Amino acid sequence: MKVIVLGATGMLGHKLLQSLSERFSIKGTIIKGTIRGNGLDFRGYLEVSSSSIIANVDAGDIAGVKKTIEGFAPDVVINCIGIVKQLPAAHDPLSSIAINALFPHQLAQICRKRGARLIHISTDCVFSGKKGNYKENDFADADDLYGRTKYLGEVDYENALTLRTSIIGRELSTNHGLIEWFLSQEGRTVSGYTNAIFSGLTTNALSDVIATVITDYPGMRGVWHIASEPISKYELLKLVKTIYNLDIEIQPENSVVIDRSLNGSKLRENTSIIIPSWQTMIEQMHRDPTPYGVTRSKNAN
Repeated sequence: MKVIVLGATGMLGHKLLQSLSERFSIKGTIIKGTIRGNGLDFRGYLEVSSSSIIANVDAGDIAGVKKTIEGFAPDVVINCIGIVKQLPAAHDPLSSIAINALFPHQLAQICRKRGARLIHISTDCVFSGKKGNYKENDFADADDLYGRTKYLGEVDYENALTLRTSIIGRELSTNHGLIEWFLSQEGRTVSGYTNAIFSGLTTNALSDVIATVITDYPGMRGVWHIASEPISKYELLKLVKTIYNLDIEIQPENSVVIDRSLNGSKLRENTSIIIPSWQTMIEQMHRDPTPYGVTRSKNAN
């Protein structure tokens, strides 16, 4: 089997490349990851061989993406490419529509012609967060550009699967997410939102789920929610603080009210996949030996 991870230096992409390479190392499976440019050389830190990285693959160049997929001939393509909400480009209609909305469907077409399966990652941000406990068939009521384009990019074809979820995790060189921001607050006081409800996964845990989907559920298609037990951002930060032994004061703040929690009953009732507890997920993330401090220092230099 051949698997390719598109966007292998992002928060989820790099962890998937690591996790799948380790999990399938003795099973005759070839795992490759693409990066947008030559970029920084993270291969030594990711503990993957140089031959596992395909450089200069840009989602904006669909002909180049097609050539890469045709050349490698994967059985499974995992799309971790997307414009994240924290970036200025998330407010640019041209970029957001091209990458978040159109590209996944172009990719699904390329995969179909090659006989490959596409696993696409979507987000809880397709929902407004006004009610929470969203099911797969609930109306995607986000009214911002990011949420609408991510919804339009969700794929549901015979060869395509969309995993709707949300993630926290370590980053190789950026600090777009909650964890890198929080770890940088040592010795400070921060706010923890008691009414902001989250049901995502760590990138470590989601990588394990995706690996199981690849091996055990080859016929899974359509949109599926991958969700943990809902937790407030305040309680989540408290847990990270405890497990990482951080000197950070977290003050409860109730002014932000949003609940984008996803209902994961479809996954529980139709598969044997078990989502770990938050305690287990944060402990697994904390044990991760990847030298993130080194990669971030290298990027800064």
